[in-house]
This record gives sequence, C-alpha cells and structure tokens, in this order.
Amino acid sequence: MTTTLKVATVQFEPTMFEKERNLARLEALVIEAAQDGAKLIVTPEMGTTGYCWFDRAEVAPFVEPIPGPTTERFAALAREQGCHIVIGMPEVDPETNLYYNSAVLIGPEGVVGTHRKTHPYIAEPKWSAPGDRGHAVFDTPVGRIALLVCMDIHFVETARLVGLAGADIICHISNWLAERTPAPYWITRAVENSCYLIESNRWGLERTVQFSGGSCVIGPDGAIEAVIDTGDGIACVEIDLERARARRMLGEPVFEQRRPELYMELPTTTFAWNPLDFFTLYGHRPLPKGRRSQVAVAQFAPTGDIDANLDRIEALAKAARADGAELVVFPERAVTGLDAPAAVPLDGEAVARLVAIATRHGLHLAAGLAEEDGGTLYNTAVLVGPQGVVGRYRKTHLDASDHNWASPGNEWGVFDTKFGRIGLLIGHDAAFPEAGRVLALRGCDLVLCPAALRGALTSAHAGTAIAQNYPIPTGADPHHWHLMRARAGENNVHLAFANVLDEASGYRGKSGVFGPDTFEFPRREAIIGAGEGVVTAEIDTTNLDTPYPTNVVRRKDLVTMRLPHHYVPLIR
Repeated sequence: MTTTLKVATVQFEPTMFEKERNLARLEALVIEAAQDGAKLIVTPEMGTTGYCWFDRAEVAPFVEPIPGPTTERFAALAREQGCHIVIGMPEVDPETNLYYNSAVLIGPEGVVGTHRKTHPYIAEPKWSAPGDRGHAVFDTPVGRIALLVCMDIHFVETARLVGLAGADIICHISNWLAERTPAPYWITRAVENSCYLIESNRWGLERTVQFSGGSCVIGPDGAIEAVIDTGDGIACVEIDLERARARRMLGEPVFEQRRPELYMELPTTTFAWNPLDFFTLYGHRPLPKGRRSQVAVAQFAPTGDIDANLDRIEALAKAARADGAELVVFPERAVTGLDAPAAVPLDGEAVARLVAIATRHGLHLAAGLAEEDGGTLYNTAVLVGPQGVVGRYRKTHLDASDHNWASPGNEWGVFDTKFGRIGLLIGHDAAFPEAGRVLALRGCDLVLCPAALRGALTSAHAGTAIAQNYPIPTGADPHHWHLMRARAGENNVHLAFANVLDEASGYRGKSGVFGPDTFEFPRREAIIGAGEGVVTAEIDTTNLDTPYPTNVVRRKDLVTMRLPHHYVPLIR
C-alpha cells in the first residue's frame, strides 16, 4: 500500500449566527481541495458556527449531536469526493445535555471518530465542558489520524499521547491568536513526535478577537510544507507517511530512547495547590527566595585538550562577567571534549580548576564533561561556584554519540541556589518534552542545558499580513521558532541553553537564554545568532511578599492548567 497522499488545510472565517452560510462555504472549500486531489482535508475549530460565544444560552441554537445533520452532510461529501474530512463544531451530548468543543473525523462511511477538546482555553468554560474521551488515534485508509483542538497543543502531554499511540498525522484545528503563525508550538509538537501536523486555523476578527491565520502542513522535521498566511483558502501538499513512521528527531530514535520510569510525576498535579504552600509542606525543600540575576550562555567548539578547553572557558567566563553575568552555562562536554572523551573524576584536577575559575571571577558555572566514577563513565554536567561543587547531573537520555562510552544517569538534577531552584538537562534530554515537564513539576525556576545538538533547532518566518495589536510581532524573524524557547514557555521556566558551535560537524549553535512566557512580547531572551561568544539576559525568580505567586515561574500557568488524569499512558 502506498504511503503517499495529498492532504489539505482549509483556512476560513466563519460568521457567528450564520451557520448555514458557514456550512455552505466550508463545503465549497472542501470540494475545491478534493478536486485538487486531497484525500484528507482539515477545517478550523468551530468552523460551522464561529467561536466567541457568551454562554450556553447563546450557542444553544447551533449545537448538534454527533452523528447529526452536519456530520451526515459532510459524510455525503466525503462519499462523493472519496476523501476524509475533519470538521470543528459545538457538540451536544444527548444523554447529559453538556456541550463540547469538538473535532470530528468523517469518512465515506460516516463518522470515524470524535475528539472533545480536553484542555479548555479561557473561552470554553463560558459554555462547554472539558472533553472526556481522552486522546485517540483512528486507523483509516489515509493513515493513523489523531485530532487535537487549539489549546490542547499547548500541553506537551496531548501530542505525546497520540504520538506514542502511533499517529502519522495530528490534525490540529484551532482559533489561534496573539502571535505570528505558523505558531512555534505547532512546529514543536510535530518535531518532538516526528509526525505530520495539519493545522487548520481561522483568520479574521470576531468580538474584538484577532485570529492569526497561518494554516499549514508541517513535516516531521518541522519544515512548513504548505501554508496560507491570511484570508479564506486551501493549501494542498503531497506527504509521505513513512517519514513519520521512522520516528526520528534530529536523527535519533526518540521513542525508543524514552525513560518512562523517570516520568512518574507526569500524572501528578504539584501545582494544583498554591505552590508557595505546597513546596513548604512539612518543611521539606521550600522554594528558595529567588532574585533578579544575570545569566549568560557561552558558545564554542571544545577540543580534546582539557587544558585548552579550560582556558577557553575562563576567557569566555571573564567576558560574561564583564557583561554583568553571575551564572554562565557552557556546552556539553565543554571540559573534556566531544570525541573519545578523556573522562575525569569529579574530585579531580579538571573540576578543581573549574571551581578556581568560578572563584577568581565571582561566578557560578555550569559545564559538561565526561565523568569517571568507579570505572563507569557518564555524560555529566556540573554546577560549581566559589563554594565548590553545587551539584551534578548525569545525562538520562543518551544519544548515538553517547552509547559507545557512557552509561545513563538515573535521577534528575535539581538544586536550590541563590538564583532560584535550578534544574539541569544535557543536550539530547531536551528533545524529550517529558524531561522539562518533570523539572517544572519539581518547582524549577531555571533550567540549565549544556548541549551538543546537531541539526536545525530554529527556523525563520518571512512575516505575516495579519494585523496584530502592539507589541505582537508581525515582521520577519530569523528565529521565529526555537526549540528551547518552546521548552521554556511550555514549562514556565527560564532556560539557559549553551550549544556547541562547529558547523563542519553539524553543530549549529543558536545558544540562548529564554524567558518563561511564550506569549510575552517583547520577548525576554537573548540568542547568539552566529559565531563563538557569550550572551547575557536577566532572569527574575522573585515573588512579591504575598502568600500567592506573583511571578509566572512560581505560578506556572501552563503547568497548573494540565489535566493529568489523561496522562497515565506516558509512564507505561
């Protein structure tokens, strides 16, 4: 059976209170896509009715059961055109009379499956209940299809659930707003799960809300394979499902490398209670007070010469200190070198010299090294300061360059410091959304990530014609998507990412310090766009003197809004 097929995304501006008009326009767009050869056609969230409803009473005349008149209408169209169609609509459950914001997959035989939006945005509680059907994957003649609705995809767990269940394609229908699209989270979910993502977003203005358009098809490598910036329209493209079924991220078999035994916190809700109370419970590991701090990342290519590497680390640390930095993060294996690493003990000369550099310049330093302990080798990151070694973390998710020499670590690195609660990850760990999430659930304010990652971690945007309110950017951006910005925002942490730069060997750098709120503009971040060097940004882990969190790194909105009763399959 062929694994190639043509798919289409439909972009559309529905009109509230004009359901028949919306249905007729959607039918016309679907027919246009089908006649262009599309076998899977995706239309926007709530495309049959519009989105910004005041309450249940206002939307009540437009809700329907599934199956119902609208799904029967599109099933007839699917039979006629020989295709599958995804429709977004308000659903009523006849047994409970509850309303849901639903996505429906319809084929020539009728309704294949329904997804009720599980993670509500601010608008849904005005009229609908959170979805109660979990996150299914539907096996169809056009591939293994999953459905997600808008806010669902903010949460790493939803796309991971369907990825692990074998989805070739995530059909994500949305009413996305408040940023330039294709949105970075859309790209991140495709990349981290190595699957296609067909994004159907609405555009236009409804009840003062400006929607962002940017409907697109995203490949398993994050490339935008087809896109509509603004206006009604369709975009078709041929895809190959074998690319998704390879399950490779940055060339690595990420699903095989997962460590579910380390993810046991994912089905928990550590932020269900006031975190300032929760983390002081029984007096065990209360969150540190926090402060405003200057954090830097350094980007360079370590060699096999430990002394030369430490000389380079000191020079870069000195430059960062001159720029006001108090904490500097260096790349993975910055001390010992990347190839055939000469492993060192933590109580040896190399780490002692790293502590001496920290002491001379009044800094804290995080750096990677190959560690030897009792005859076993680890890919390790150490955090040191003038007081000595603060802590170490041994890489838990090994990549191809680690497997011929290193053993995996078996515990997370979380340390309380004057900068706040710090978590450590190393390079390939950050490819796994579960890793950052566990650190967030443990209350980390700041994640340090020494890395040696090859491949594309960023992509550009040419700019959009959609008008947005100031200060939401609309112009061209060379770093519109950055994997580590997404990791910071989805976990509401500051993230300091220091990558190797060695273009000849595939290490492209793009080191940076990223802020905890993806939708805050101007962004609180600094990126090294090219070349070796350092860059510094301010982080803020403080809280006003109140019993409740006033800082997003302490409040963690996107962690608080998780619905972890859905997430149990992630730890199996």
